[in-house]
Amino acid sequence: MEMEGKIQKNSRFKRVCVFCGSSTGKRNCYSDAAIDLAHELVARRLDLVYGGGSIGLMGLVSKAVHHGGGNVIGIIPRTLMNKEITGETVGEVRPVADMHQRKAEMARHSDCFIALPGGYGTLEELLEVITWAQLGIHDKPVGLLNVDGYYNYLLTFIDKAVDDGFIKPSQRNIIVSAPNAKELVQKLEEYVPVHDGVIAKASWEVDKQQAQQRVGFKATTLQTEVASAL
Repeated sequence: MEMEGKIQKNSRFKRVCVFCGSSTGKRNCYSDAAIDLAHELVARRLDLVYGGGSIGLMGLVSKAVHHGGGNVIGIIPRTLMNKEITGETVGEVRPVADMHQRKAEMARHSDCFIALPGGYGTLEELLEVITWAQLGIHDKPVGLLNVDGYYNYLLTFIDKAVDDGFIKPSQRNIIVSAPNAKELVQKLEEYVPVHDGVIAKASWEVDKQQAQQRVGFKATTLQTEVASAL
């Protein structure tokens, strides 16, 4: 096996959630980065949680982790199964009701988050877990795999938001980034959570219960599902 002899010491994490595109993009470097990330996860004995698709970068990273001996959990809305799953799937595929439940379940089963290159969906997932960290709903590390500068403009935007007073300087450190998988995962291992003006989990739980009583049904919102699980 390709990964034999490359297994490293145990990680502080057990499972890593990877957000990425259902396309491979137009440049080979994106596919190469997905496979490199998968090899790094296997080397560190980290299991994969991802969006459940078998196409694009999702398919590449999931198959590479699975073939390397890692466990794979794919979480996908039932309405997307015909679109994002083609041919053979790997690991465990868990169908869910909708996109909100997908994100909540991915977060519930993960110890940190990594974003590979992707489009609107990847960006939306990434920014939501960053916002959860900002609010104190979780303190799990969030990393950008900035392949060949793919996320440079996003990082520039975030720096502009800090400069103009929309994001606190300390909360800029919620995100870590690196150009390659090995460096990024190491940064995530060393990450120290930011606790600056966040909402206490106990307070969030009270708000959740009061909100449920007001609306009169048992289903929780995405944020409170995650808060109760983390």
